[in-house]
Amino acid sequence: MRHLDFSPLYRSTVGFDRLFSMLDTAGNDTPSYPPYNIERTGENAYRITMAVAGFTDAELSVEAKEHVLTIKGEKTDEDSDKEILYRGIASRTFERRFQIAEHVRVDGASLENGLLHVDLVREIPEAMKPRKIEISSGASKQIEAKTH
Repeated sequence: MRHLDFSPLYRSTVGFDRLFSMLDTAGNDTPSYPPYNIERTGENAYRITMAVAGFTDAELSVEAKEHVLTIKGEKTDEDSDKEILYRGIASRTFERRFQIAEHVRVDGASLENGLLHVDLVREIPEAMKPRKIEISSGASKQIEAKTH
């Protein structure tokens, strides 16, 4: 992968250093287990779908704290008495972290058919939403003089 130089952007932007740092580290030794998808399900709704075949809901945990979503899977060795001839289904412990934006909250999580779905919603406060500013005409207002 080609390395991108973000240093010109550092000079002309303020407050985006965290974003550029994340872009610099993207693609560097990221774990590939378990595989996942991130999809947009609406204008302000997102879903992370993670393939967690063989895990039960008791073995999975989803935690959101300080703009980081952490999904953990801890597999217990319940079948230690079986002799496995070939292991093609991974059942190892994992921890996957996702950076989430400031006004994104976790709406819920569900486990169906070996897929963990985590729903996210972006809620922008009213004070931060764009608002229309009325433009007054160029006619100057005349101040009435008071007579005594």
